[in-house]
Amino acid sequence: MKNTNERFEDDLGNDLRITKTTRRASGGGTWVGGTIAGHRFDALVFPEHAENEDYELAHSRISKLWLQRIDDQQTVFNWDRGLDVAATTDQAQAIVDFLAAGLADSIYA
Repeated sequence: MKNTNERFEDDLGNDLRITKTTRRASGGGTWVGGTIAGHRFDALVFPEHAENEDYELAHSRISKLWLQRIDDQQTVFNWDRGLDVAATTDQAQAIVDFLAAGLADSIYA
């Protein structure tokens, strides 16, 4: 039998909704907003990897990612070309990992 975290990870992404994509006029990149697993996110995603890999979240082409739990409006993760707020829960970390693994590919497919 799977534990709660394993079941959550199996279902993660089933409810991903991209609610906005806005291409930046200067500097490239696309702002992406949406919801996933009871959380709201905004991310700045690029078609190419950052010249300075320290500015990029886990080699994901994401330079900014803000994640907020919808129920209580708490910021549970924030990356702005570096870690500002570490994931406050295992669920938040799983969401960050999920977005890092494929958000840029889905935007620049």
